[in-house]
Amino acid sequence: MYKKKFDEIPTKDDIGIKEAIEKWIDVYRLRSKFDESSIVTAWPEIIGKAIANRTQKIYIHDKKLFVKVESAVIKNELALMRRQIIGRVNEYVGHVVVEEFIIL
Repeated sequence: MYKKKFDEIPTKDDIGIKEAIEKWIDVYRLRSKFDESSIVTAWPEIIGKAIANRTQKIYIHDKKLFVKVESAVIKNELALMRRQIIGRVNEYVGHVVVEEFIIL
């Protein structure tokens, strides 16, 4: 019969790698920067590749999402979808990170 070694037996203090990283991010107060960088990285997934390819710059400052696009047509489309984009971004992260959407 196989016996587990002492090191292989899980204890109450053991946590998964995901929980450990989440705790580390919260302890060092990196949550906001982590969320902002994940939004910028996932922008094509959130908005779609067609619009993401025409996006020149994207950043978040003071709960405002700033997006610079090259086309007037894309600016108009983004302006019409403003509330939907804010909802998609916040849904992607899991909590409210963006309250305003500004098109440059």
